[in-house]
Amino acid sequence: MNILLIGSGGREHALAWKLAQSPRCAQLWAAPGNPGIAEVIGAREGGCVELTLTDHAAVAAFCAEHAIALVVVGPEAPLVDGLADSLRSAGIAVFGPGKAAAQLEGSKGFTKDMCTRAGIPTAGYVRAKTAADAHAALTGFSLPVVIKADGLAAGKGVVIAQTAEEAAAAIDDMFGGAFGGAGAEVVIEEFLEGEEVSLFALTDGSAIALFGSAQDHKRVGEGDTGPNTGGMGAYSPAPVLTAELEARAMTEIIAPTVKAMADAGMPYSGVLFAGLMLTANGPKLIEYNCRFGDPECQVLMMRLESDLVALLDACARGELAGTPTPALSAESAITVVMAARGYPAAPASGGTIENIPAAEAHGAKVFHAGTSETAEGKLVARGGRVLNVTASGATLRQARDRAYAALAEIRFGDGFSRSDIGWRELARQA
Repeated sequence: MNILLIGSGGREHALAWKLAQSPRCAQLWAAPGNPGIAEVIGAREGGCVELTLTDHAAVAAFCAEHAIALVVVGPEAPLVDGLADSLRSAGIAVFGPGKAAAQLEGSKGFTKDMCTRAGIPTAGYVRAKTAADAHAALTGFSLPVVIKADGLAAGKGVVIAQTAEEAAAAIDDMFGGAFGGAGAEVVIEEFLEGEEVSLFALTDGSAIALFGSAQDHKRVGEGDTGPNTGGMGAYSPAPVLTAELEARAMTEIIAPTVKAMADAGMPYSGVLFAGLMLTANGPKLIEYNCRFGDPECQVLMMRLESDLVALLDACARGELAGTPTPALSAESAITVVMAARGYPAAPASGGTIENIPAAEAHGAKVFHAGTSETAEGKLVARGGRVLNVTASGATLRQARDRAYAALAEIRFGDGFSRSDIGWRELARQA
């Protein structure tokens, strides 16, 4: 079948890499793609194209012209914008939820209210539509307290305030436009004690299939210090989410969510990415994402042994119940983000990147997250997170060593990375 992949980051490069391995994939297109995705497509018919993703009619017309049988939407913004609905209305199968269901990521307040109705364990919260309401609500919370911009903020609209002054400043920043329209409403949450972990499941709105676990590293600095980012690295599986806890999360969080969304007339189809806190009372939902995580997707794709096209197509067509359960390797996988100097505040762009083939000679895969090519064919950084150096191994330590050996080969003067990805689990295994 012909497939159109939406997106341009490391997540989409990993998806393209795995989609292209499927015998079901005839032509693969990416909009807009990146140099790494273009290399994956290579001699295969298809390519990277520029489409205005907010022009749903233009995307549908492209699909009709190129006989696209499946659209895979990588990032969250087109899903929250309703692209999946428009394409389905045009008779095109889509992996990813419609606009109403994508509110699970598009509005943190929507998700918290859904959890309340469905009895899903989560942190106590208050929704505030004005700064005055938010400041008043603070008195009902102990410190530390979590302040979240309600809408999409590229993984950065969350502040864990240690003092009342920090909380008040976060509220003023959000309502003052620090995160654009995402901060038009704010959610104030109880701080949950425990360790954070990510759980992934596929669903077609009815059937559900476990897709594995991972642990992200959100802070920019060593030892999880400094400001939040989109993620500086991840590993999979996350042993801290034991089989027992994983089963509880599927039963107490994922399954009730799928049922609640269907009962509300907005069935959820796609991947459910649950950010969980492992508390003394069991797993609690922190938040949902309506797409594969980035960089979690990279490690999941490294471990996936099943045909990705078959799985995503089954979700899109409501046929997941008749599809074999996703099979993931027992090996560990780890990805280390190389970001541009100044990230996340003011990342540099234009820095030259060299020596990726030498890096991959170490058995790693380097996914492009923020790259472009100059007219002369040089690979340069677009800013932000630039590369995801990804490797697998029989143990997490072996995967880590391979990834960092590969990273050491890359010449990227403006780049930096954390040296401690996987540190929690490696410390437990020591």
